[in-house]
This record gives sequence, C-alpha cells and structure tokens, in this order.
Amino acid sequence: MVAGKTVSASKTVMARTMLPSDANPYGNVHGGEVMKLIDACAGAAATRHARSRVVTAFVDELSFLAPVYVGDLVTAKASVNHVGRTSMEVGVRVEAENLLTGAIVHVSSAHLVFVSIDEAGKPVDLPPLVAETDEERRRMEAAEQRRRSRLGRAAAT
Repeated sequence: MVAGKTVSASKTVMARTMLPSDANPYGNVHGGEVMKLIDACAGAAATRHARSRVVTAFVDELSFLAPVYVGDLVTAKASVNHVGRTSMEVGVRVEAENLLTGAIVHVSSAHLVFVSIDEAGKPVDLPPLVAETDEERRRMEAAEQRRRSRLGRAAAT
C-alpha cells in the first residue's frame, strides 16, 4: 500500500504584482489573470502531492468577491482537499494586498479537480491524503460532498 501524504506537504503559495498589461484601460485586473494564477498555484500543489504530471480536469467553483487593481500584490494559497484513486480536489484562496496601504482583501476562491497522469497521458494512482487538523478534516468532508455532487450531475447527463 502507498504511504499517505499530509495536506501540509503540498501546500503552495504564489504571488505576483499586477501590472498594466494585466488590466483593462481603467486599471481593473482581468479575471483571466486571476484564474491563470489560481490554476498555476493549484497545479503546483497537485503536482507536489502526486509527484507526477497532472492536468486540470474540472473547475468546480470559482468566485470573484472583490476587484483587483494594477499595483496590487495578488497571493494565491492552495492545498489539496481530497484525493480519490486518480483525481484530487485542490482549494485555492486568493488575496490582493494594496502595497501602499497594507490593506488585504479576499478576492477569489476556487476548487479545481486534477487528474494524475503518466507520460502516455493515462491516469496514475495517487497516494492517499492524510488530514492532520480539524480544519483539514472539515475541508476533506466538504470536498467529498462536492465530489458526490459532481458525480451525480455527470450521471444525470
């Protein structure tokens, strides 16, 4: 049996300052730039858990809660929430910091599903996820509920 990996072993944080090329003419950062950071950070966390290639299979939920502006430092924090046989859910929280004032705003949250694959593109079994804290166990249960909901929607189509 494959040894489990802790949630903390795959936690990933990425940050970047938003530039004028990331925004519309009014200084609001395009949602796609935030989405790209979310996918990159979640993909790194998934790869850390799998230690294999991973592909984004599904974006279960993505919300934009507040605008991001040119000059903001945008930070994405990702961790694996749930692991199945070959797929896993990764949760991401994104915050924007105004570097001049220090104000930090929660701007986005997302849940993404990744599949672990080999070099031929075939699914690969994943190590189980080990939750160490009550918060990690809560997130795992919520992810299991989202998975059941996804599978139910897929079966209905």
